[in-house]
Amino acid sequence: MTKELGVGIIGCGNISTTYFSLAPLFKGLKIVACADLNRSAAEARAAEYGVKAQTIEELLANEEVDVVVNLTIPDAHFPVSKAILLSGKHVYSEKPLVLTLEQGEELRRIAKEKNLSVGCAPDTFLGGAHQLARKYIDEGGIGRVTSGACYVMSPGMEMWHPNPDFFFLPGGGPILDLGPYYIANLINLIGPVKRVGAMTSMASPTRTITSEPRNGEVIPVRTPTTIQAILEFVNGATVTLTASWDVWSHRHANMELYGTDGSLYVPDPNFFGGVVEASGRDKDIKPLDDWEHPFGIFNQESPQGPRANYRTAGLADMAMAIIEGRDARCSLDRTLHGVDVMTSILKSGDEGRFIELTTTCTQPAALGIEEAQALLK
Repeated sequence: MTKELGVGIIGCGNISTTYFSLAPLFKGLKIVACADLNRSAAEARAAEYGVKAQTIEELLANEEVDVVVNLTIPDAHFPVSKAILLSGKHVYSEKPLVLTLEQGEELRRIAKEKNLSVGCAPDTFLGGAHQLARKYIDEGGIGRVTSGACYVMSPGMEMWHPNPDFFFLPGGGPILDLGPYYIANLINLIGPVKRVGAMTSMASPTRTITSEPRNGEVIPVRTPTTIQAILEFVNGATVTLTASWDVWSHRHANMELYGTDGSLYVPDPNFFGGVVEASGRDKDIKPLDDWEHPFGIFNQESPQGPRANYRTAGLADMAMAIIEGRDARCSLDRTLHGVDVMTSILKSGDEGRFIELTTTCTQPAALGIEEAQALLK
């Protein structure tokens, strides 16, 4: 089989620059074309990165394209990914994969029929920090994981995003927008979820945009903006997850896991890097010894300081999985299980009862130093 897959990108907004700029770091990938409903956006990206600008129809018919990256808005993820599969090409989607479990099952059916692969972000759990946390758990550093707590909370998006409307409509909200990072990492660290329960609410039925150019415009809120959930894992662990856009400040850590022999403090799953800390039964919290993981090395500057950003690692791992005939870490089964978790949390909040999940998955294979290096050119 070929040692490199041709990649097409549909959706040439801000996130596309990440894929265009980082893809050259990885084996198995060559971006050859891009498309967008806004032709000028596709032409601008094509000129910037030296690829071909096409219509969506032309890209789906392009014989040089083996896998298409779906970077459209969440509401369009399902129909666009379905069209990609029907054109005979593999799909890698930005999160969330779909907005309903039924949509995901339809993609699985088509992919199976056509012997195609589907993968989905987030791939941040492949980062050096989260793989160090995985290694520590796998080696028994805190014993058996029994419980945990996760928090992702802020005032919302309307203060900085130019067009925040979709964040507050069905298909948006903090659980579907930010939850994928936390749930993907929990699956990486603990495994699949058995059932969930939740309470949901919203602080206000409207939001006032304070960013430009729509400063002062009032928009509706039609999805819960505070979700307090509990996840029971197949292995018996129970983890609370609070996701909110109604919180101005707080002192909660992003992710803590508690085991029979200690506790583990995991940095923000939205990012690849960060400091992992742990304590034993002596309660003395210390950083774990750093390791030279390729996806933990700083490669970008940000307003918060140097940062490790290796988004596209999941796409590269999927491409190499197709070439090598193995399981991709950001696989359809895992991302669909994540969709099941998130939509079941919202359903639980709406119906006031625990929801048993109908999907399951395996933990992804750990991505150690050698495995990560094997993905890089």
